[in-house]
Amino acid sequence: MQIAKDTVVQFHYVLKTEDGTEVEKSAGGDPVSYLHGHGNILPGLEAQLSGASEGDCLSVELSAENAYGRRQENAVQRVPIKHLQHTGKLRVGTIATVQTDNGARQVTVVKVGKFNADVDSNHPLAGHNLCFDIEITAVRQATAEELAHGHAHGPGGHHH
Repeated sequence: MQIAKDTVVQFHYVLKTEDGTEVEKSAGGDPVSYLHGHGNILPGLEAQLSGASEGDCLSVELSAENAYGRRQENAVQRVPIKHLQHTGKLRVGTIATVQTDNGARQVTVVKVGKFNADVDSNHPLAGHNLCFDIEITAVRQATAEELAHGHAHGPGGHHH
C-alpha cells in the first residue's frame, strides 16, 4: 500500500543536521506513527513521504524554511523562573517548557538569574537544514476513530 491521505504510516528515522551531526534516531524503540495528510509531522517531510510504500528506504532533505524555520534573533525574552517547567537544576542550555497563548512551547535557557531566566524561543533546530534517513515499516488505512481524532493510535502514535 502506498502512503496517501488517511493512511497510518510507521517509520524509523535518523535525523542529521546539514553538517552530518546526528540529532536523534528512533532505532531501539517503537517506530514513529502518524496519520498522513493531517499535519502531524513537518509538512515538508510529509510531502516527501507521499507515494512511498512499506519497506522503502529514503533520504529526505529539508531546508531550514521547510523544517523548523529560520532563527529569529529577537526571540530571546525574560521569563519568571516559576513559569518554566523543567527537570533538575536550571542551567544555561536547559530545554524547558513555558505556557503561551498558543499552548506549550519549548524554550532554551540562555541566562539564569535569581528570579528570572532569559530564554530563546526558537526551536533548537531552527536555522538548520535537516536530513532524515527513513525506513517505512508499515502503511495501513486509518480507522474511523483515528480519522475522527486526527492522529494515529497505538505504538508510536497517540495513546488515550
